[in-house]
Amino acid sequence: MPNLNRTEVPPCKLALEDGTVVTGEAIGHRGETGGELCFNTSITGYQEILTDPSYHGQIMMMTYPHIGNYGAMDADMEAARPMVAGLVVRSFTHRYSNMQADESLASFMSRHKLVGISGVDTRRLVRHIRAKGVMNAVISSVDLDDESLVEKARQWPSMDGLELASRVTVEAAYDYAAGDGPRIAVYDFGVKKNILRSFEARGCTVRVYPAATPLDDVLAWQPDGLFLSNGPGDPRAMPGAIEMVKQAEQKGLPLFGICLGHQLMALAQGIDVYKMYVGHRGANHPVKNLETGHVEVTTQNHGFAVKEEAVDAAVAEVTHLNLNDRTVEGLRFKQFTGLSVQYHPEASPGPHDSHYLFDTFLDEVARASGKTIPARDGRRKVMA
Repeated sequence: MPNLNRTEVPPCKLALEDGTVVTGEAIGHRGETGGELCFNTSITGYQEILTDPSYHGQIMMMTYPHIGNYGAMDADMEAARPMVAGLVVRSFTHRYSNMQADESLASFMSRHKLVGISGVDTRRLVRHIRAKGVMNAVISSVDLDDESLVEKARQWPSMDGLELASRVTVEAAYDYAAGDGPRIAVYDFGVKKNILRSFEARGCTVRVYPAATPLDDVLAWQPDGLFLSNGPGDPRAMPGAIEMVKQAEQKGLPLFGICLGHQLMALAQGIDVYKMYVGHRGANHPVKNLETGHVEVTTQNHGFAVKEEAVDAAVAEVTHLNLNDRTVEGLRFKQFTGLSVQYHPEASPGPHDSHYLFDTFLDEVARASGKTIPARDGRRKVMA
């Protein structure tokens, strides 16, 4: 395990577009990066967060003060590489304690050229963002001039109107799992590995397709259900994907969307989406299931949301609401077989309260296809 001499750590600065500048210590790769500064309230799961494709183009600030304690390992990857633009933490642990770890987080960040800063007052910065809204920022250990960094942050492209799914989607279709259950086609807008594992664990045969794949090419595989994944960027900047979803809604296949997929399904039905002031990112967000009355503790990661006032009762019904701010968290559509949620039922990291949504979708698939959902983990779903 590394035993870093603290005197060797170079200084680093974080500059926000509103002129705020803080000084700390460089962690990971020595260099410069920029993006939208957001924060995540999860206590564990920093590696899953760093490799979540939905965070592509964003600088991640962890509110939990100690990051790096348990190192890094390949089993915790949600993608093949880190997806965040940079990392901001209060206290960075260069020494770790975890027999399963493959390396330290410092080594992981250096190997993947991920720029970060530690030793900053993250509590103050989070309060600043909550008051002012998310904004662009730059982290640098090579340029320490305040005015220069602030100007770079101001010039960084805004997430509003930015299409990013094409930067993280798979290059070619591939088979992820072969089971004895239904065939699920996955549109990859930045899909997390644990979503694919969730379908695999339920016996599904899963094939993953690039975001721009024509629908006819996907239908040629004869799927029983269509899944629209999470992903980064502004869904309103994806007219091709919205048109594809419109076409899919007319084919009779059950549809399930998570996060970006949820927003695309809404937009395809004429339901507006807006950019949030701060966004939801963490593993402790309370969501009420309006169909059952149960409250779920959920994992969330999104900066855009569906406008509740735009939901036409003839088109869709709101099935889930965020109890913190009453934002729309789930929809069930009325003109086709489809459901969608804004949060992450695969919860990696996070609670397992919402795993049932995969079973709910597969129940719809079974009804439409007449196929039996195979037994998994002591559960068996058999539909008439």
